[in-house]
Amino acid sequence: MPLLVIIFIFICNNYPLRPFHYISIITFILSFALIIIHIEWQVSLWWLIVLLILYVLSLVLGSIYINWNFYLISRNKGTDKKLIALTFDDGPAKETSAILDILKEHGVSATFFNIGKNVVANEGLVKRMDEEGHLIGNHSYYHGINFDWKSTGNMVLELKETNNAIEAIINKTPKLFRPPYGVTNPNLAGAVKQMDMTSVAWSIRSFDTTAKDTKLLLDRILNKIRGGDIILLHDTITITREILPQLISETTKKGFTFVRIDQLLDIQPYE
Repeated sequence: MPLLVIIFIFICNNYPLRPFHYISIITFILSFALIIIHIEWQVSLWWLIVLLILYVLSLVLGSIYINWNFYLISRNKGTDKKLIALTFDDGPAKETSAILDILKEHGVSATFFNIGKNVVANEGLVKRMDEEGHLIGNHSYYHGINFDWKSTGNMVLELKETNNAIEAIINKTPKLFRPPYGVTNPNLAGAVKQMDMTSVAWSIRSFDTTAKDTKLLLDRILNKIRGGDIILLHDTITITREILPQLISETTKKGFTFVRIDQLLDIQPYE
């Protein structure tokens, strides 16, 4: 048992680990200890079952909550108290053109995390995003519900295919990636590392995909806004386009300035 503890301390001091690694190592050590205790003193194995249930629960929650940085680091907030970043997922889509019109009218730059297949189908909109000063990131090629079950290799293929589609239009290769649904796991961590990309999350999730009332959606966002925030929106949703002018004007009145993700986080957006 002391040997396991020594090995654990050595690993922690010499290798960069995420919470996933720490919890897995601790669970292994505790499980080993509980088995020994059961053999030596006939203590119930129920404690081991409870431990394993808690371990599985932590893995699930760590996958769902991207901002825990459980499996990989995802940048989710800037440090400048005067800057805010607007981000739009899942496009180019039906509301993208109108949203670009609104952003242009207000002189606001944003970041679009585009789905590869939508890029191929809407090359003109992607080109317009770039020409009007917006940043374009990778949001996988298919955004399928099975993405999180894929191997690291297959995830890499999707990221590459999306990057290639974007590069063919704007002659720049994205380095920023937002995981579909905000779900992460060890395979995705490996894919992001292999692609040498940066995972980007958010600090304000608008839930615009389920919103029905424009006032409630707008108030939900405005009441949460703080300096350095990254706001998650979708250019697939009509209600998002409807609230956008007022969201921009009200946020500006609060003294904030909208910038792209790369400026907010001081990171390289393209290769």
